[in-house]
Amino acid sequence: MDQLLAMRAFARVVEAGSFTRAADSLDMPNATMSKLVQELEAHLGVKLLQRTTRRVTVTPEGQDYYAKATRILNDLEDIDSSFNVAQGKPRGNLRIDVGGLTAKDVLIPLLPDFIARYPEIRIELGVADRAVDLVGDNVDCVIRGGPLDNSSLIARHIGDAVMMTCAAPAYLKQFGIPAYPEELKNGHRLVSYVSSQNGRAMPFRFENNGERIEIKVEHRIGINESNAHFAAALAGIGIVQTFAHTAKAALREGTLTEILAKWRPPAYPFHVVYPHNRYVTHRLRVFIDWLLECFPDKVRGTDKR
Repeated sequence: MDQLLAMRAFARVVEAGSFTRAADSLDMPNATMSKLVQELEAHLGVKLLQRTTRRVTVTPEGQDYYAKATRILNDLEDIDSSFNVAQGKPRGNLRIDVGGLTAKDVLIPLLPDFIARYPEIRIELGVADRAVDLVGDNVDCVIRGGPLDNSSLIARHIGDAVMMTCAAPAYLKQFGIPAYPEELKNGHRLVSYVSSQNGRAMPFRFENNGERIEIKVEHRIGINESNAHFAAALAGIGIVQTFAHTAKAALREGTLTEILAKWRPPAYPFHVVYPHNRYVTHRLRVFIDWLLECFPDKVRGTDKR
């Protein structure tokens, strides 16, 4: 038995909550994953996992072994990372999850710089407007916008996006240009962004000299994916609130018009988030440092590259 590999396999099953997801994350057959855990249990003489057709449950002995095994695995990662640091060459896979618009307009345009700096880091980018299970999906970090509500995660603030309210010229010609936020309640069509986490439509928010207004009206259409949400504005379906860096090109080309400019929404915070119990590898550390350097200007729309 390869005890180290068996420990890694067992730890991933605990974190992923299933043999199939754990096998996928380690790129090995499901049967191999199961055999490794069985050999580990036989070697230890204890039952680490209770298996049924529907779920995998960690036994008390398994919980104790997981806590001790992960300390060893993290120490090994630390040793490997220390040599990489000494050589100045962070390497390995880095799994990142990010929302659609943020990937398209911010992160991907910046990535050539990161790839040039760290050519031995392989990036796996998951792009979707959804809540990701960082541990279960074996994701190193997530770039998230908006307020954070999960205290079990470590979050680093990496920038604030300027928000604006926009609509297509054809829409404004038909329905008129509102001069005050409250006018949106009078026959205007709002296209709401719907949270994939709770299914709720985000309210339209406005701020002017310390005064804040929140508009909650029945939306014309609700969309839970950011690229499609922005496309709805371009199609003239209704009014949206979106990022200034996303709308910049459409505003310049005249396919969108900013409205209620004196009542821009509050700044939208972005964080890079990772699990509190996940060892911060050298490759994750340099990625976070790079984000802190590059992301703020890009998300504000002041990046000159």
